[in-house]
Amino acid sequence: MNARGELGPAAPAIGRRGAILGGLGLLVAGGALSRLARRATPPAELEGPDENGLRLPRGFRSRVLARSGEPVLGSAMDYRWHPAPDGGAVFPTSDGYVYVSNSEVKEPGGGGVSALRFGRDGEIRAAYRILGGTTANCAGGPTPWRSWLSCEEHRDGLVWECDPLGERPAVARPALGRFKHEAAAVDGRRGHVYLTEDQPNGRLYRFVSARREPMSLEEGQLQVAEVRPTGQLTWHPLPDADGRRVATRDQVPASTAFNGGEGIWLSRHHGRDRVHFTTKGDDRVWQLDLAAQHLTVLYDAARSRDPVLTGVDNVTVSPTGEVMVAEDGGDMQLVALNEVGEPRVMLMLEGHDGSEITGPAFDPTGRRLIFSSQRGVTGESSGGMTFEVTGPFVG
Repeated sequence: MNARGELGPAAPAIGRRGAILGGLGLLVAGGALSRLARRATPPAELEGPDENGLRLPRGFRSRVLARSGEPVLGSAMDYRWHPAPDGGAVFPTSDGYVYVSNSEVKEPGGGGVSALRFGRDGEIRAAYRILGGTTANCAGGPTPWRSWLSCEEHRDGLVWECDPLGERPAVARPALGRFKHEAAAVDGRRGHVYLTEDQPNGRLYRFVSARREPMSLEEGQLQVAEVRPTGQLTWHPLPDADGRRVATRDQVPASTAFNGGEGIWLSRHHGRDRVHFTTKGDDRVWQLDLAAQHLTVLYDAARSRDPVLTGVDNVTVSPTGEVMVAEDGGDMQLVALNEVGEPRVMLMLEGHDGSEITGPAFDPTGRRLIFSSQRGVTGESSGGMTFEVTGPFVG
């Protein structure tokens, strides 16, 4: 990387108090999963595909913001959008907002992060790189101080802190561990960072900063979660966050395995701080109450009579508090989950069968949603496409 950051199981049993989840033996209080199967909200009625191949509810519209390998806004800019767009987030600015997008190119040094800068009117003003020379930048997460944590998804992967404006060079944060990172969620109130690991026996990690005001990502303790049968979390210090001699997931025998950790997002609604994350190996969406350090399952495809959501991957939370889950495969849908895990289809991409939906994020008004199709239209060689959907997300 240069100084400018340029790219070079068997079904589990049901007990009286709830569902015992296979593998973890985790109790879901009150039988929420069985209620979900009975009360699942039917998918929203979607219109036929528009000119961009998107099926949307009535009153919504779409446009293509960028295509991999092509100049952003055609000839108006010479910056060519990166291949394999993945995790993303939006950051407000004094005159609009910035959308950052990872590039999950797996060839060594071929990944990185690009950005689109918008005015208040939603029109693109600039496009540029904020990280380069890295590998398999999958998802990540925003920080409260408006930087982007970009996660490398490979054996020796690091987390890179990036400036969405591109004014400062990106910096590696090795204190957040060396492993197959997927995504990160920052709890600035408590000085914690939660991290997922994309392995069939991956772990859930927490970084506890040595300094909270301002919060530091340079010094602190990396911990790994053990989930008790009640859903309560116990955090164990990792002996070696570097993980090159012994993989981090193998260092604490008491820690709990998660089947393919994917997207993770922190939200605050109705006075509650929660983290939601997904695991692709068992198609689950998890909910962690940060104050209580108590973990439950919000959605489990295996327990749904009609599994609307499959192939769970990237996740964000809407301005109204719905958990928005993007599908990797499945029906190429973005699905909203309400407070009790009832699914509602928000959009569907047609003609992108070999792709996945990535990087969903809302603009500061909550009326524009940006996301990507990582590999684009089936059979085309142009690669990824980044879209914007505008509509009454917030009523």
